[in-house]
Amino acid sequence: MKKNLPLAILSGLFLWIAWPPTPYTTFLLFIGFVPMLLAIENIINDDKPKKGKRVFNVTFIGFFIWNSLSVYWVYNALKIVGEIVAIPITLIPYSLGPLLMATAIWLYYRFRLVAPRWVALIGLVCFWIGYEYLHQSWDLYFPWMTLGNGFAVSHQWVQWYEYTGVYGGTLWIWVVNILAFLIYTSLREGQTKRHRMALIMAIVIVVTVPLGYSLSVYHNYVEEVNPSNIVIAQPNIDPYEKDGTIPPASQLDILIQLSRQVAQPNTEFFIWPETAIPAPVYINEEQIGQNDFIKQAQIFLRKYPNGNLVTGAETYRLYNNRATPTAIPSPWGGDQFADFYSTALNIENGDRIQTYHKSRLVPGAESLPFGDALSFLKPVFEHLGGATGNYAPEKDAKVLYSQSGIGVDPVICYESIWGGYIARSVKKGAQFIAIITNDGWWENTSGKDQHLDYAKLRAIETRRWVCQSANTGISGFINQRGDVVKHTEWWTKTSIKQDINLNSELTFYVKHGDYIPQAGSIFAGIGILFLLGMRLRKKQTLTV
Repeated sequence: MKKNLPLAILSGLFLWIAWPPTPYTTFLLFIGFVPMLLAIENIINDDKPKKGKRVFNVTFIGFFIWNSLSVYWVYNALKIVGEIVAIPITLIPYSLGPLLMATAIWLYYRFRLVAPRWVALIGLVCFWIGYEYLHQSWDLYFPWMTLGNGFAVSHQWVQWYEYTGVYGGTLWIWVVNILAFLIYTSLREGQTKRHRMALIMAIVIVVTVPLGYSLSVYHNYVEEVNPSNIVIAQPNIDPYEKDGTIPPASQLDILIQLSRQVAQPNTEFFIWPETAIPAPVYINEEQIGQNDFIKQAQIFLRKYPNGNLVTGAETYRLYNNRATPTAIPSPWGGDQFADFYSTALNIENGDRIQTYHKSRLVPGAESLPFGDALSFLKPVFEHLGGATGNYAPEKDAKVLYSQSGIGVDPVICYESIWGGYIARSVKKGAQFIAIITNDGWWENTSGKDQHLDYAKLRAIETRRWVCQSANTGISGFINQRGDVVKHTEWWTKTSIKQDINLNSELTFYVKHGDYIPQAGSIFAGIGILFLLGMRLRKKQTLTV
């Protein structure tokens, strides 16, 4: 441990320093895993017992350092329950990712026991990609630390994400790290100079070819001119005051005044942040056109003939029975049940109102993970007023359309981390992406910066403009090659406008989705089955 733990810690620090929003350090991603791979190699080659346990423990510590330093801001969103109580709760998101990462490395170690090193290293990449795909797919999802997100600051390097998505970045990072590791071990193990030169040539090609291609695409990319005028409002209302000291009517007035300050007669979309129409104004979707705040928004839009308002709201539906698995007893009494939603509304300059319900809900805060298995806990949360697992999700990605036929992908909060999910909306007809969020829970931390940086990757993957409206975070416009062309400052009440270019062409990634992690997960599953088979065979041999 004295020899190998510092190597794992060094990897954790390298990866943290390389992680967004830190500029100019992205290159460290290409060597960040090398010290940890050396530590694993040392453990494999020593003569001490419990190697698997030591591999897991050492790598977990390194990954815990990387994760906790990169998403330290999660604590700020949880401390409302109490600054001391929030510490053990925060350890869950800090630790879950590292546990899965360390498990992927442990599987690599087990593979090394039965396969040549080069085969095991291929298995390592598959196990890692399998972990990342799991962590964006299961009920405890939190794909914030997917390796390919690490290029968000240096988006000029990964213009080829329009073909691969962020998992192409994960693959790139691991291949370069493995080649660097093999070059070092070639020196340490006294392998031939010819072998070492082949590895050096390989790493030069693997780094320079994707990088050179990407820079060429970046500098030569030209958007097709298809303008639409968009206005973003950032009301800068403290999220802890949205439901308390500032009346909802006053919040709506602020948003309307900000929008009017920069609006043009030809403005086609106004974008307001998540929960812009806040609780306690829950809107009944069956009577949505009768809501006073909706009517006020429609009156505002009358000055803009082609105007649409994409805004966050909290809505609900009532049932006479528990019609859905997510329905809870109505808080207004009686025998009815209700589904509550974090909603994006598209309010037209007319009577039509479209809805989209947030699909990627925050585990614990907005949804009950493994609801079927933990259904026995629902009465507990219902007794607490639905404090956990309170929102019902949309079944799939959706597009909201203006009366002129423009399609917008409504993305609520950290749904913007799911490239494949956004790609599905684009495939259905979205011509630009609207992210509505409320990043003030994280306060003035790198969380808000990472959120905007990650949105640049969605622009590249889909070749769509991204318009992000954050209540108290950073709002901005991102063009089709991932440049932030205009943005607001943190904790500033303001509005901005921009003529964006709509796009209807589909990228390879939009057409084919997350094919890389799907293939990697299949190979990872085969590897795990192989290891289980070898273990079973060994037990049978010992029994005989």
